[in-house]
Amino acid sequence: MNDLDWNDLRLFCHVAREGTLAGAADRTGISAPTLGRAMRALEDRLGRALFARHRTGYHLLPDGQALYDRVRGMEASARAIEDWREGPQALPIVTVAMGAWMSVFLGGRLNAVWTPEDRFRLCFKTAEAPVDLERREADIALARDRPGTGNVVAIRLGPCAYAPFAARAFDATRNSAWVALGREVAQTPAERWTDSDPARWITVWANARGILYDLTVGGAGRAVLPCYLGDSDPDLMRAGPVIPEIAETLWLIAHADERHRPEVRAMIDRLRAFFDEREGLLSGAVGAAV
Repeated sequence: MNDLDWNDLRLFCHVAREGTLAGAADRTGISAPTLGRAMRALEDRLGRALFARHRTGYHLLPDGQALYDRVRGMEASARAIEDWREGPQALPIVTVAMGAWMSVFLGGRLNAVWTPEDRFRLCFKTAEAPVDLERREADIALARDRPGTGNVVAIRLGPCAYAPFAARAFDATRNSAWVALGREVAQTPAERWTDSDPARWITVWANARGILYDLTVGGAGRAVLPCYLGDSDPDLMRAGPVIPEIAETLWLIAHADERHRPEVRAMIDRLRAFFDEREGLLSGAVGAAV
């Protein structure tokens, strides 16, 4: 056992995970014959059979599974030591820009697209105005407008519906109060909709989208919110039907060059899957019967 080292065990893990020498070779850059000899040598040194070798690949025997379970713990420790040695500043950053409402929604579900175990850091950039991906103001943007020019790729994530919402304790049948964004802040048709009709009794104004959301949850009145945000909040309920004329389209936009970075590619794929699974929330279909 004195000649057993970490490199032997690291290669063993790759073969165990991939199930074939060819797959492990792709992962490690070491040829399949060399890996095969290394696994034989490891078994000889341990005095135990680790793999059942079949035409379809390498399958762990009981001793192999026992060793694999133990080496996985060593891998986690080795990664922790490497992280400590390099420090967080050595990890690459992926910057994702989005509006305030999307920041609230996605931030509350972050573990669906990123975890602290990822080998890159994540920067949330809350911005209502479009960011300049050409100037690398962000790597990825979740936006309602598709850019007409620039070296970017745009992926349509789906329709984004809006509806009136109110706190569940708010009696919308007896109280006609509305909450709205101030005119100096409101930019989009959805944000201007409440103030567009003088008959709507606006009792509270907010100068930020996050505050508007908090006021609505707090029971200040009805407010127009994205359905993905309102329908996913158990403290809110629909206070009216979807408003078709203010619907938007949500786009994922990335710089055409940056998207090839492994960590950016990973975030793009995860965000696409995240919104594909929540298409009903985006379109307003989830809460349509409420």
